[in-house]
Amino acid sequence: MYRTRKKIIISGIYLSSVIVFIILSVLLTPLTLFNNANFYVFLITSIIFLSLVFLANRALTFLLSLARRHTIEAGETRLLNEFIDRLRFCYSRDDFVANCTEVLEKQGDCSVIVIDREKNYVLYNSPSSIATSEEVHKRIDRYFPVTWDDGFYFFDKNTDITSKFSAARGFFLCYQKTHVFVFCRYTRLFDLEVYTRLYEEYKRFISRTRTIGTLSEIADTTKEWEQLAITQQSFLPQRIPNIPRLKIATYYRPLVNVSGDYYSILPIDQNRTLLMLGDVSGKGLPAALIMGLVMNTVQIIEDKNDLVGVLHSVDKAIKGMHLQDKYTVLFLGIVDTERMSIRYINASMSDPIILSPSPNGYRIKPLTSNASLVGILDVGDVTVAEKRLFRGDVILMATDGVSEVMDDSGVELGDTDIFKKTLQLGAAKDPQKMVDDIVDLIMKYNGDKKLHDDVTMMIAKVGY
Repeated sequence: MYRTRKKIIISGIYLSSVIVFIILSVLLTPLTLFNNANFYVFLITSIIFLSLVFLANRALTFLLSLARRHTIEAGETRLLNEFIDRLRFCYSRDDFVANCTEVLEKQGDCSVIVIDREKNYVLYNSPSSIATSEEVHKRIDRYFPVTWDDGFYFFDKNTDITSKFSAARGFFLCYQKTHVFVFCRYTRLFDLEVYTRLYEEYKRFISRTRTIGTLSEIADTTKEWEQLAITQQSFLPQRIPNIPRLKIATYYRPLVNVSGDYYSILPIDQNRTLLMLGDVSGKGLPAALIMGLVMNTVQIIEDKNDLVGVLHSVDKAIKGMHLQDKYTVLFLGIVDTERMSIRYINASMSDPIILSPSPNGYRIKPLTSNASLVGILDVGDVTVAEKRLFRGDVILMATDGVSEVMDDSGVELGDTDIFKKTLQLGAAKDPQKMVDDIVDLIMKYNGDKKLHDDVTMMIAKVGY
């Protein structure tokens, strides 16, 4: 429906523009032939034509927006949009079932069947006559085997696949052998474009829950720390991406096999890169579980440029796990090497700074906290801060395992002049060499004692 309206609107706008241009040309041709001021006539014609183009573009934008509101964002399609929006924050089968119940069943009068086809086990079905019908389940078993290809499909009143959308009485989602059947008598009224969005979000949900399930299973049953560590480290970047005018180095050392520290480097486009570094409260398996959840949540978010939206998504994900006293401190920064700026949210991280070159050596500019702890308190309104960057600026992000290393007298490294001097001298070097210098200092300052915290840092140098 939306695509049809879109084609009609675009065709109508361009056809109208051509007709008006032809009429304008016919009316102005005599003036051009019989008037000596040809230049002025041409100038007036050009101005009128450009004005018409501008108005046509504005009209096109307005009408397309109106068409979208009347199709995708309104009417029956609004139901599936609400389901998709809630699906983004589903982290378990129970969350998914609750979403089906509250949106599809109660609001949409639909019936739902969810099947783990690999185990041939019904995970959920609505308490309706259709979803509980033995005949319906037999047809599903017969028509949709475990070998069915991933994708979304439509079925008719006999639960058979149909390519005729007007005959559809439901739709079917299949991903990694988990099948979802939604019986809806008015399926044909949903806009077709919404199904692609629904399927993509469903895929993310399945991947997300399986990741969480893997971590939980390891944590709760096998206690195989090494396997958990391997699974956890798979979330971290396996290599530093090659980003023009931005050189990055990282260091990650968990206290034990697993860690609550995490970092990520996510290019948004050729000029903007999202840098993230954080630390989950506590140690061990619960911290590792939250770490994996945070990483997965950020990676699947489509609009990574919306830092406030990213922060709220992480907050909601952690709170949705219902783990007592678990939260994260977090730094999110988007480095724009074209505008030479960094937009950031510092959710209670203590150490992020910019080292900026000056005639008297590198100046230290803190990226101060502008948001609360994430996952336990009310985040509230958050304002994204922005700082200008210059060629040679160095951005340092580190967990408190770096600055809070103590010497024998109990003095923290972050409070010493030698730490500050190491940063200022290292800022002129390659980021990896600067990381090595800081790590060497940590080990020397700590002496022969065992470290008491995870050590994680990221250094990004701008303009190289």
